[in-house]
Order: sequence, then C-alpha cells, then structure tokens
Amino acid sequence: MNARIDHLVLAARSLDEGVRWCEATFGVVPGPGGIHPLMGTHNRLLKIGSPAFPRAYFEIIAIDPRKAHSRPAGARRWFDLDDAELQASLARHGPRLVHFVAEVPDITDSVRRLAAQRIDRGHVIEASRDTPAGRLSWRITVRDDGQRLFYGALPTLIEWGPVHPVDSMAESGVVLRAVELSHPRADDLGAALQTIGLSGMALKAGPPNLRALLDSPRGAVSLESAGV
Repeated sequence: MNARIDHLVLAARSLDEGVRWCEATFGVVPGPGGIHPLMGTHNRLLKIGSPAFPRAYFEIIAIDPRKAHSRPAGARRWFDLDDAELQASLARHGPRLVHFVAEVPDITDSVRRLAAQRIDRGHVIEASRDTPAGRLSWRITVRDDGQRLFYGALPTLIEWGPVHPVDSMAESGVVLRAVELSHPRADDLGAALQTIGLSGMALKAGPPNLRALLDSPRGAVSLESAGV
C-alpha cells in the first residue's frame, strides 16, 4: 500500500493575490487551474515534479467570491478555508502553505485503515472537470467540518482517474526538493502516514509545521505553515 505526495496547497485570500505571490516568490506565472462548484473555490496550478516527487504540483487556492459552495447545510469548504483564524492569518501575512494532498491507489481502503486508528479523514467525494487535455476525474476525502487535521500535516487523500493534471502541465522551473513535518504528536502522525504508505519526508516532534523546500528561478525557497 503506497502513497505519494500529489500536491502542495497554498491558500490565499483571493486568487489574484495568490498569483502575485507566486510571481514574486518563484519568479514564474502559475498555469491555469479550474473552479470547484461544490466547494465554491478556484485555483491555479504549477508543476513542481522532481525525481523524489515525480507527479507533484503546486496548487494556489482561494474562495471564489462569485460562487457560493453547494455543500450540504452546515458543511464547510475543504482545507479549512472557512476557518476564521486561517482567513485572519491570510489577511495579516498573505498567502501561506497550509496543507498537502497524497495520492493513494485505493482511497476507500486508506480511509478505512485510518479509521482503524480512530482518525476520521472524511467522506470520499467524487469530482471531475474538463480540460483541454481531457477530462479530469478524481475521488478525494473531505470532512464535513473542512478540517485538515494535525494542523495540515496529515494529508488529504486523493485517487485520480486515468488522467493526472501534471500530464498536460508545462515545466515551470520550480522543483520540489523536500517536505518536512513537525507535530507534538509525532508518533501518532507517523503511524497514520505509515498506515497509508506515505514515506520520504522528515518527521519530528515539535510545534505544528509543514515545510516545503523548493528550487525556483529566484533561487531556493522555503515555505512553512507555522501551525496555522
């Protein structure tokens, strides 16, 4: 049972602000993304694959002010985007790395394995959208409360259909070198990651943090969630 890092999630107050952040931080303009009617969000994407993370990409995501989400009453958007504290942090400090998503071969089995450890990773939701390269279809875990869990250090799970988004992405010049995790309950987090077969990341006990190290046209970049 093997999983791998699928993409990093950077939250922004607005998609335009996220694009400006990308240009200033990496020195590149992110590629096109799409809209998520169920969640009322939209994104832009950037390929960041490397030998260690061959199908990785970078997602800049924000609430779409033009569209309300269509989730059931009381349910929240994914990645804690409805969380007041997170939004306040984005307002004060700008876009921030908040989470990552892991690709798994059997999402139903992975959710069941986590549940055996008393971790509720959420419902498995089916989604799709059309792109110039073909129809993207995927299954993804989303909790009704929208929580990321472990301050974003436990990945959301995704299972892709026959087409993966990086298949049609151009090289960006940005490359993911390492992902590092820190959490006070490092043993519990490590056990959960082992359960889904995700490895290749440093994990230590300490304040909650998700750190990504990347190379870019502007040089080395270190991004941290800092427990938000």
